[in-house]
Amino acid sequence: MCAAGPAAGGGRAARRLGRAGAGVAASRALSSASAPKRSRRGKSVAIAYEPEPPGPKWEPENWRQQLERIREMRRARDAPVDEMGVERCYDSSAPPQVMRYQVLLSLMLSSQTKDQVTSAAMLRLRQRGLTVDSILQMDDVTLGQIIYPVGFWRNKVKYIKQTTAILKQKYGGDIPSTVEELVKLPGVGPKMAHLAMNIAWNSVSGIGCWQAFKRAEAGLSLQRRLVEISDSQ
Repeated sequence: MCAAGPAAGGGRAARRLGRAGAGVAASRALSSASAPKRSRRGKSVAIAYEPEPPGPKWEPENWRQQLERIREMRRARDAPVDEMGVERCYDSSAPPQVMRYQVLLSLMLSSQTKDQVTSAAMLRLRQRGLTVDSILQMDDVTLGQIIYPVGFWRNKVKYIKQTTAILKQKYGGDIPSTVEELVKLPGVGPKMAHLAMNIAWNSVSGIGCWQAFKRAEAGLSLQRRLVEISDSQ
C-alpha cells in the first residue's frame, strides 16, 4: 500500500503535465492562426509631388529684357555659324541622298573644330565630288590631307571611312533616318544625330546645345531655381 501511493501520485502528476502541454500546444496553435501572415513583398512607396508654394511663380530676374536683347543681337544673323555652319556646308543642288551624306560628314568634321575650318574642309571635299563612292575610293592619306586641320583629323579619317562603308552596305548610300541608328555609326554622337535629323531629314528630334551654353545659362541666372531645389533636398 505504501508503494502504491507514490505511483498513484506520479500518475496524477503525469496527467496534469499532459493537460498542461496540450493547453500550451492549443494556445500556440490559436495564436499562430490568429496572427497575420507577414508579406514577403517590399512595402510600396507612394510617389507624390509637392504642391507649388502660394504666390507668384519664380522667374529669372529681367529675363524678358535679356531675351529681347538676345533677339536684337541675333537679328542680323551674321555670326560665323550663320555663314559657315553645317547648314551652309552641303551642296543644296545635289540629289537628296548625297545632300544628306554631306550633312552628316560636315557634322562629323565640326566636332572640336571652328566653323571656318569645317567650312573650308567641306569645300575642298566638295570640289572633288563629295559622295559615298568618292570617299570609299579615296585613300586615307589623301582624305587626311583634305580635311586637315580639323580637330582630331586622324580619328575622323578613320570614322569617316568606317561610317561611309556602313552607309554603303546597310543603307544603300543614304544615312539612317532615326537618332537610334545614327548614333550607332562610328564618330557620330547624340548631338550630331539630332542635328542631322533636323538638317538632313527636316525632323526635330531634339535640340543640339552649344557646349558653352552653361556659361551663358549661369550669366542669365537661369540656374538659380535648380540650386534652390537641390539645397532643399
